[in-house]
Amino acid sequence: MNNRRKILVALGAGALAVPLVSFAQQKNKTWRAGFLVAGPRPPAIDTHYIGAFVRGMRELGYVEGKNLVIEWRFAEGNYLRLPDLAAELVRMNVDVIVTGGGSANRALQQATSTIPIVNPTMSDPVGNGFAQSLAHPGGNITGLALTTTDMSPKHIELAKLLLPKLTRLSALVNLGNPAHAATFKSIEANALKLGVKTVRLDARNQEGIERNFAVMKRDRAEAVIVAVDAFFLGQRQQIAELALKQRLPSIFSALEHVEAGGLMSYGQSLTDLYRRGAAYVDKIFKGARPGDLPIEQPAVFSLAINRRTAKALGLAIPQEMLLRADKVIE
Repeated sequence: MNNRRKILVALGAGALAVPLVSFAQQKNKTWRAGFLVAGPRPPAIDTHYIGAFVRGMRELGYVEGKNLVIEWRFAEGNYLRLPDLAAELVRMNVDVIVTGGGSANRALQQATSTIPIVNPTMSDPVGNGFAQSLAHPGGNITGLALTTTDMSPKHIELAKLLLPKLTRLSALVNLGNPAHAATFKSIEANALKLGVKTVRLDARNQEGIERNFAVMKRDRAEAVIVAVDAFFLGQRQQIAELALKQRLPSIFSALEHVEAGGLMSYGQSLTDLYRRGAAYVDKIFKGARPGDLPIEQPAVFSLAINRRTAKALGLAIPQEMLLRADKVIE
């Protein structure tokens, strides 16, 4: 082999060696993910809806304690803690941060413009300034978009179908959540079209939830719509029990509320969204930039009804609703 050929072969081997070494290093790396939750720490993460993210990562080959470390941070429903918790994760220089909802997203957006952020439950990501567009987010935030505001017409329709004489409705919101002002406006406007008056009640802690259910009873509310929110989801057992105690039909966006004893929901499964969020993290670990990963808008919505709760409330669920339901809890 002449000298020129030896040099070319050596250069070619060197060019191949870099990506091969890089791939081997990536394959053997232990990845670090931050996970910021606005709500309380669940008793068991694996059986909670956020545990679907861990299960999704496991399906993709990432196992905690082996090649994945997750740094969990919970604000316990105190949204004022989110900026400090976000800054703490940024200081740890994790490879990616997973979160949910708008408040935690905002705190992370203000804390870093470089660490990739994956949010499987964003509300209006473009309108809230989290992305330039759904097709091309452009920054360091990507994930899946909830359509909570768009669910309001369906929630009102279900309330009216269940209670044809409905005239007074309560809407439980958390105004610490930046999406809830728009959510309430949509609920109010759609209810008004059907001659239903809506009263807004703001709750930001457990005492606020309990106090507002007492207000609903005092004001003779006929039903309650609960806006989707990380804190409310953490308190879904409390909300379901209070609604039953006050004999109020309750309507939600998330299936998880109905599984906890709420009456009915129409919307997306948070369990499914967090599981799908794992695919975004996997792509980022493999080199994709979050700004290039389109934000998905789930097209499948499901109706869930808890017949046990309906019976306890003395309600007969119309057969039409039962036939349309994707899940009925007996």
